[in-house]
Amino acid sequence: MSTNEQTIRRFYEAFARLDAATMATCYAPDAVFEDEVFQLRGAREIGGMWTMLCAGTQAKGAHVWKLTHSGVHADGANGQAHWDAHYLFSATGRIVDNAVDARFTFTRDGLIATHRDRFSFWGWARQALGLPGLLLGWSPSLRRKVKQTAASNLAAFLTKNP
Repeated sequence: MSTNEQTIRRFYEAFARLDAATMATCYAPDAVFEDEVFQLRGAREIGGMWTMLCAGTQAKGAHVWKLTHSGVHADGANGQAHWDAHYLFSATGRIVDNAVDARFTFTRDGLIATHRDRFSFWGWARQALGLPGLLLGWSPSLRRKVKQTAASNLAAFLTKNP
């Protein structure tokens, strides 16, 4: 197993335990993360996002939390994985089952340089937001609102947890 594959496995094993501190150690200091909601730069923002999400799940949804991963492959520079999360979306109290495909690039020392998660925003919105997500999950305005709310929540979290 390559060093990069080990990094991916360590990341998702920590994620399954909601261990944000270990997840954060998998990233290079200048790493970039992007998904359908967040666009982050640097280990502080990325680690802060995982800490915020894991802490929220531990506080309000640990009883339903489940994460599995599969399809982990990596070579000297690139990697990929698939992960499925079952969780309580704390803002609405709704259960979400999200299927995510991840792509990675790595530094020479096996840390994540870039991490891109892809999932169906509309599928996520239907589950997380209910009827508004079903009706508007396809729309750029709802996506923009979710991104703004997430960015605001992360900024407030980082202010309180430097």
